[in-house]
Amino acid sequence: MIYQPEGIIYNSPENIDAFENFDSLKLAQKNETILEAIAICCDEHHNLIVSLPNKMKGIIPREEGAIGIKEGTTKDIAMIARVSKPVSFVIKGGIGENFLVLSRRRAQEICYENYISKLAPGDVIPAIVTHFENYGSFVDIGCGTASLIPIDSISVSRISHPRDRFINGQKIFVVVKSINDDGKICLSHKELLGTWLENAEKFKAGETVCGIARSITSYGIFVELKPNLAGLAENKEDVEPGDTVSVFIKSLIPEKMKVKLAIVDSFFNPCKPDPIEYFITKGHISNWRYSPEFCNKVIESNFD
Repeated sequence: MIYQPEGIIYNSPENIDAFENFDSLKLAQKNETILEAIAICCDEHHNLIVSLPNKMKGIIPREEGAIGIKEGTTKDIAMIARVSKPVSFVIKGGIGENFLVLSRRRAQEICYENYISKLAPGDVIPAIVTHFENYGSFVDIGCGTASLIPIDSISVSRISHPRDRFINGQKIFVVVKSINDDGKICLSHKELLGTWLENAEKFKAGETVCGIARSITSYGIFVELKPNLAGLAENKEDVEPGDTVSVFIKSLIPEKMKVKLAIVDSFFNPCKPDPIEYFITKGHISNWRYSPEFCNKVIESNFD
């Protein structure tokens, strides 16, 4: 079994076939097969009502909604926020009755025992963005298990808020940054977006390209060309953080990791973040060095 963020297996043939008849449902219950369906309601007692194929319905009792609900370490919003979205669960009972009794908590326990607990720093895994805080983005790494990407680990180019980089429900890749003594996993993202040289190779001096003004200082404006590549332009009136700008590339200096720019024009363009270009999407990273080998300034991440 492959353990995935919620929503990935919803339309899979295996998921659909499990609801074909009572025999297939009983087999899924016996094997504790993780299934998915859409949560359509959270009732006044915070039980999740789930719409199942073949016009069946299921109920996830509140205490079965997530690991930590019963113990009080997880807030009920973790369940409420799943309404209108796919949820993972195993079947606990009710086959042949009006409602199947389901457990999202048990699905998370199985996912943790067989997948998440075996992860190590440096492992690259898929995730889905679930919600934002000022300090970072929370993502689902398996069956609704939440993990945090701190804002300074999202990209090398600094952003003011995670929504500058992600949108809710976006499928991304992450790398395990660290694992706490309590088993909680902290993630990183920037190591998957390429080194300085890998990003700089996409640009040439003399080109005029698009960028995003990320921050304005007394000595210039930092313009993001790629999530892991930014350059400095001279100050220009009426440019605000977040503005889209056209910039002339004056020079790229690998030994100093610098890109010198000149802003040609700017305009306010509130739009969704561009699709993310990944350089790494699987496997394991032991060490990642952003800076070129011949650069005195060293920026790197060590995982092992």
